[in-house]
Amino acid sequence: MKTTRRNILKASAVAAGAAAIGATGAWPTLKSLAAIPYASGEGDGGRWVSTSCQGCTTWCAAQVYVLNGRGIRIRGNPNAKTGVGNLCPRGHLVLQQVYDPDRLKVPMKRTNPKKGRNEDPRFVPISWDEAADTIAEKLIELRQNQETEKFVLMRGRYSHMHHLLYDHLPKIIGSPNNISHSSICAEAEKVGSFFTERNWGYRDFDLLNTRYLLAWGCDPTSSNRMVPFAINAVGRIQEKGKICSVNPILTTIGTKADYWLPVIPGEDGALATAIAHVILTEGLWYKRFVGDFVDGQNRFVAGRTVDEETFQEIETYGLVKWWNLELKDRTPEWAAGVCGIPKEQIQRVARDMGEAAPRVCVFNGPTMWPNGSYAALAIQALSGLVGAPDSFGGHTGGSPGTPKHGPNSMADFQDDQAKAAAKKEKIDQRGRLEWPNLARGVSGSGVNTNRVADAILAEDPYDVKVMIAYFINPNFSATETDRWDRAMAKVPFTTHIATHFSEFSWFADLLLPVAQHMTERWAYTTQKTQLYTHISIQQPIHERIFDVKNDETEITWLVAEKLAEKGFPNLLDYYKTYKDPETGRVPTNGAEFSLYALKSYTKNIWDPAGEKQGDTLNGWEDFVEKGAWNSIKYPYGRRLGGKFGGETGKFELYSETLKKGLQGHADRHGVSIDDVMVACKYSARGEKAFIPHYDPPRREGDPSNFPLMLVDFKSRLNREGRTGNCPWYYEFKGVDPGDVNYEDVIKINPVDARRLGLRDGATVRVSSAKGSPITCKLKVWEGVRPGVAAKTFGQGHWAYGRFASKEFGKTPRGGNNNTLMHADWDHLSGSTARNGGFCRVRIEMI
Repeated sequence: MKTTRRNILKASAVAAGAAAIGATGAWPTLKSLAAIPYASGEGDGGRWVSTSCQGCTTWCAAQVYVLNGRGIRIRGNPNAKTGVGNLCPRGHLVLQQVYDPDRLKVPMKRTNPKKGRNEDPRFVPISWDEAADTIAEKLIELRQNQETEKFVLMRGRYSHMHHLLYDHLPKIIGSPNNISHSSICAEAEKVGSFFTERNWGYRDFDLLNTRYLLAWGCDPTSSNRMVPFAINAVGRIQEKGKICSVNPILTTIGTKADYWLPVIPGEDGALATAIAHVILTEGLWYKRFVGDFVDGQNRFVAGRTVDEETFQEIETYGLVKWWNLELKDRTPEWAAGVCGIPKEQIQRVARDMGEAAPRVCVFNGPTMWPNGSYAALAIQALSGLVGAPDSFGGHTGGSPGTPKHGPNSMADFQDDQAKAAAKKEKIDQRGRLEWPNLARGVSGSGVNTNRVADAILAEDPYDVKVMIAYFINPNFSATETDRWDRAMAKVPFTTHIATHFSEFSWFADLLLPVAQHMTERWAYTTQKTQLYTHISIQQPIHERIFDVKNDETEITWLVAEKLAEKGFPNLLDYYKTYKDPETGRVPTNGAEFSLYALKSYTKNIWDPAGEKQGDTLNGWEDFVEKGAWNSIKYPYGRRLGGKFGGETGKFELYSETLKKGLQGHADRHGVSIDDVMVACKYSARGEKAFIPHYDPPRREGDPSNFPLMLVDFKSRLNREGRTGNCPWYYEFKGVDPGDVNYEDVIKINPVDARRLGLRDGATVRVSSAKGSPITCKLKVWEGVRPGVAAKTFGQGHWAYGRFASKEFGKTPRGGNNNTLMHADWDHLSGSTARNGGFCRVRIEMI
């Protein structure tokens, strides 16, 4: 059987019994939904079912209205204080995902042993029993050969029960290789918050009380970690304060802003340090947080050093060192020539921030580029100068905390072989000299996702033999995608757990259809927004349409049963420790395991007898009905008074915590910190390595041949990259500023169009120095800075579904940005480089 989309659907539909929606091939459309009477929730036979949306990392508590056995509307869960009933456009797209006739419907196996972009996998349907038995057989073979480290488990989107598959399965089998997707979508940003205020994670912003929102390289109304709340709050900020967008392109938040600063990509560190320079030289810093000169006289004068003894700090550490090492020379006049923002605008931003202090929110998100960590530090340091950390109207890295139980201990279920193998080097090479990956300040503790392809190809530190991956598609979503094609063709056995066939699936040996996260599984998520933390349930909204299973519980249970049959009961015995907290029953199948594990994880929040700071729920059924538990509101000031943690307990502008982390990494390799900086391609030497500073960007491509810097823009419609087959994604593509419905466009300024002889609306070929060319349409638009080509990520699938691909397995719809970008990294964090204009491109009309 040839692996066309049609044949995959035929084979899977026959094996699944061709449930009604799958057989008809019908999506819900605007017309079909408009024909349904509005669901009041009273007397029409319908009901709101509580669940969670995971279309982005906001992870909103949501509800689906179910009428006649079908979900027809989506809304935010009004019981969650984090969103108060709000939801962004991504949540509504789930209706076209769950009922998509192009979904994987039954397990399938590859029958063509050859792997390659041009090799037809020839998938055929199989039973769940055969699929689980095949996986177990491969894992047992690794154990018998004493090479379990050659098993890799990769994850993308996950619930907060991920430990059961992502963590505990490989560790009980005996592999160190549980690899998260995190560093292809984040991590560099976390460097900024951790090495200033010890938060390796995302911040919560008090938007309703802020008086100055600085959206730097991101759009809180489109992406980041509180989208529905940000959409709701923008109007209030406009009424009472100001908004500034720093971005080479005009975003949605930019259209609402008082000021748009179209910075030259990658020069953000110059702009940030210049703003800091103005704040200090004009005496605009927030003295209640930062401190002051002992005699009250401002000694911050351009070009002059300051005696540290003359300044007494309160909540910050190292301000004068930062000034002497970096800021004294970072004048707005200097920065204007580097970052392309006039000095008057730099001064205006600094003065507005100082006037609004401490009610300032600095959204920090543009720093996924080579050497982006130091730009992240410089941007985050601005919030410290204006007293925003842990302040009313500012932000917090802490949370009120949640009383969830967490996973059971697996220690008793790891045998000696598993414990020994789990200590071996990880496949992503983290911790090597050139890969500090300083998550939470510890050498080699952060993930290096995009490096896995190179490690597989080089068989360094070993050859990978078995891989399981769920909700991840690096052959599309990681830069320099052809590396992943070659790497996955090299792996002897791969299982892909997914809702849809994708580019990664093309190289798999087994395809396992997974329950859609928002509508078909039991799980939970947690997130913080609006100074609250919620725990939100995920539950099936109706009976499953296709023969799918929960990735983190049901599929793992089936594999555990097969391992036990083959003489390795450890994993199954561990899973049986998740008993029903209400009855004490031990699970006997995957469905029971899924439910009992969820109840166990969340018992402390739904059990009214449990101690907690927040809502009191009246038992399990009350949690299922309401769908969300809320913490108390975060009490600002909790981290003040030397409670930021790290080496000083302060907000560090000279980071002793970073210094310790870098020294630990250097000691691990018997070199100096300067040697680490050289290996990681940073310009900093000496003490500059420990402070926020301007580090010149690295770019690939000769400007004379590749005259435009590529900016990879994120769509407000991308549901973690799984929207490519939703018709609404194309129908409403114009919600992304400058984009065009039903088209994939690359946007350039009219100045560049005239200079390069390019015509608006033309079909163009876009090429780079290292990547593969793509074809799309040209949009000439004033909302992009001259010298920049901006393109929204999300289109360009060559193997997905009838809307995502023009010809399944061959011709993509539009172009994938990642095929243009070469593989590069921010080495301190392990973050994949995709921003900062590091990739230059050439555009030619076809």
